[in-house]
Amino acid sequence: MSSSLAVVQSYPNHWEADVVLTDGGTAHLRPITPDDADLLREFHSRLSPETIYYRFFAPYPRLSDRDVRRFTTVDYEDRVALVATISDSLVAVVRYDKVAPEEAEVAFVVEDAHQGRGLASVLLEHIGAAARERGVRRFIADVLPENRRMINVFREAGYTAQQTFDEGVIRLTLDLQPTDDAKEVMQAREQRAESRSIARLLFPESVAVIGASRTAHTIGQTALRNLLGGEFQGPVYPVHPEAKAVVGVRAYPSVLDIPDQVDLAVVAVRAEAVTEVVEQCAEKGVHGLVVVSSGFGEVGPEGRARQDELVRTARAAGMRVVGPNCLGIANSDPAVSLNATLSPDLPPRGPIGFFSQSGALGRAILQRVAERGMGLSTFVSAGNRADVSGNDLVQYWQEDPATEVVLQYLESLGNPRKFTRLARRLAKQKPVVAVRSGGSAQATPTGHAAGGLALPDYAVTSLFQQAGVVRVDDITQMFDAAQVFAYQPLPEGPKVGIIGNSDSLELLVKDAAVRQGLKPHEPVNLGPQATAEDFDLALETALAAEDVHSVVVVFVPALQPIGDDVARVLRARSLGSDKPVVTTYLARQGIPEELRHVGERGETLRGSVPSYPSPEDAVRALAHATRYAQWRDRKPGRHPELPDIDRARARATIARALKGTPGEDTIAWFGGERRYDEETAISSEDARDLLACYGIAAYPDIPVTSADEAVVAAGELGYPVVVKADAPDLRVRAGGTFVRADLRTPDDVRSAYLSLHDRFGADADLVVQRMAAPGVPTVVRAGDNKSFGSVVSFGLADVTAELLDDRSFRLAPLTDMDAADLIHAVRAAPLLFGLPAGATSLAEQPNVEALEELLIRVSRLVEAFPEIGYVDLDPVLVNATGAHVLGARMWLREAPEVRPDVGPRRLRGVTF
Repeated sequence: MSSSLAVVQSYPNHWEADVVLTDGGTAHLRPITPDDADLLREFHSRLSPETIYYRFFAPYPRLSDRDVRRFTTVDYEDRVALVATISDSLVAVVRYDKVAPEEAEVAFVVEDAHQGRGLASVLLEHIGAAARERGVRRFIADVLPENRRMINVFREAGYTAQQTFDEGVIRLTLDLQPTDDAKEVMQAREQRAESRSIARLLFPESVAVIGASRTAHTIGQTALRNLLGGEFQGPVYPVHPEAKAVVGVRAYPSVLDIPDQVDLAVVAVRAEAVTEVVEQCAEKGVHGLVVVSSGFGEVGPEGRARQDELVRTARAAGMRVVGPNCLGIANSDPAVSLNATLSPDLPPRGPIGFFSQSGALGRAILQRVAERGMGLSTFVSAGNRADVSGNDLVQYWQEDPATEVVLQYLESLGNPRKFTRLARRLAKQKPVVAVRSGGSAQATPTGHAAGGLALPDYAVTSLFQQAGVVRVDDITQMFDAAQVFAYQPLPEGPKVGIIGNSDSLELLVKDAAVRQGLKPHEPVNLGPQATAEDFDLALETALAAEDVHSVVVVFVPALQPIGDDVARVLRARSLGSDKPVVTTYLARQGIPEELRHVGERGETLRGSVPSYPSPEDAVRALAHATRYAQWRDRKPGRHPELPDIDRARARATIARALKGTPGEDTIAWFGGERRYDEETAISSEDARDLLACYGIAAYPDIPVTSADEAVVAAGELGYPVVVKADAPDLRVRAGGTFVRADLRTPDDVRSAYLSLHDRFGADADLVVQRMAAPGVPTVVRAGDNKSFGSVVSFGLADVTAELLDDRSFRLAPLTDMDAADLIHAVRAAPLLFGLPAGATSLAEQPNVEALEELLIRVSRLVEAFPEIGYVDLDPVLVNATGAHVLGARMWLREAPEVRPDVGPRRLRGVTF
């Protein structure tokens, strides 16, 4: 297709992205512009003759001015090119040129020095996404047979590919429709790259402290002393503009004056000087930065601009940033012994990886871990979390053999949908325990690069549970749960044995177990004079019983002197058991020395027995472990085949409906009123048509403005009918009296219309609808949440349920297991699994399977079309014959350019 016929699009800002490469470095991707002419010439001059030959199939030592103009001047429609830059140098180019309405030729070239870093793969992902946005469905690539590296890039992209050979050239045809294989390939590459970028921070071979001060108790000197006191295994370089040495270690005027390689820089200079320092680190080739300096996003707009500039500069040079305004990072691996934090004391080596956003809280957290006798593998305090986030650490811990349990203290979530995806994958292997503060106010600390969550707090908990994340209320509960996960096996079931020498405390254990949904056995009371032998025999019996999955032991002082005989019994029995043992041992908290198995370096080992100050604390921690084990052992859900989906018709319906007028309705969604000023409230007919494209049949209704019209409408629909006020909020305001049902004669319809008209007047439009058989009324809502993406909500269409906000939430698209969980999660769910009022047999029981299928279909619809801002199916009547949609409302909007965790991989954005 001739570019002269194409309409030149404006510069597509949303195509810009920072990306992580396979070696952990970063690069910036953006569309090419005519201003890149000199960069392109320099780039081409650095290419080897072999690389040039592979790209152009001929020697091409230099680009002519005409070539440069052609390559840099594109229309962002039929001719598109993206470039990758590192430190203001152009290092790779990918381009496509349309040759047919849905087909384009694609080619890329990567500078020799940067080949093997994954640039070609990530560029192909992004150019593919841009092409799909412009209506391109296939890429064609002509490759020389000897160019094996380029052929492998195309073959390993995950797209469906065909290959032909003609006249010495291999032609590859790639179908750009995203497949599950392509998504898995992209996510696997993303995981390896982001994991490697964190490993480069946690395993440096050398560290510079920039801003190391000669004044005691300053941030710079504290960071330096902690590195040295932690016995870091590599060289440490203080940087001070004047001093010859700091705390006895030779200092350098700048990082550029250090004669050797610097892998990690700890930055402790004033905020105004950080950008200059980062530029020097970029020139030096530093791999990563830990910015402990404050004065950034937390101080207001000026600081936020400074923070964005910090991240832009670092990423452009291939560096990741922890912070700013953070406590630092630590790695207890003896081969590294890295304490790049402001805390002088770190816990010993252990199986727990910890991520904290709060720098102020970080030091207290580290102290509490040590006090409990627990150990850490790695620790990261991200502060304002301008770059490195909890998602990056989840990627790293996924494959870190030293980390068996992941703890996260979260004050905000930059990409919640990605977090739930990554956490779900990690939780299948390792427990993930999270505390998220600010739940009651949906607040975000000042300076954080992420915004607040537009969901009620209980909905966030629901979505975390879907991902297998153990969410707890506070730091104490987090460590309570971690003690079980880190040092005891997972329970195989909910049945709990109870052993103790205090009848009252044993009853507290039993009551707490019932409240937590566990199944306690009758306590074995050994009496206040019980000996270690008595505890040993009782434990042996309980652990050997097939109907006991875990054991809680209560031990309180008797009048006699207390020895550690009982502790030795608990420790020995726990070590040899595949069932978890927890205890309230002398009301001690943590893992007392008497209950520890200790390694060669003094670290606490598996088989050590967690102790809690109260029975309720012990049972709650055990319940977290039990529920997590049950989640992990569940069969994975599947996405059922839905053959009757018509995506093309749905897209056409959306395009037609978007031509309407923006709606002015205010509706409740995700825990608060939301006005859709930029969204279109489409007609009931369009909403029914769009639902029908996904196999969802909604009952038609006929608006009426008089009793006579109501009678005519009833005749058209066929009796029996209902007359109702078409306003969803009337269920609460009118106490359920907004509908008149089971109308079988014209007189019934006339009387119903007049009654409702007298009651509501002009407040609500009246409609006539065919009546469905009695059943359980429910509400299904779905739409795009600005934090989590597509979310589905379910509840009963009942006044009490609405007032109590008894709703459940899951991320779309739903698996069959997700749909079942969504229904069971509401407190009123038992109404769907018993006989409804008036029913006389099981044959009249609500068809829950039909409701599950409806939820799956709705989730597919909102996930497939980001233009759908909100869907409200109210009510959905569930009876023996199925799930019947009696009310359907829908709001559309222009699709967002970038959706959370959708599309090619990219780092969280800053303002470019």
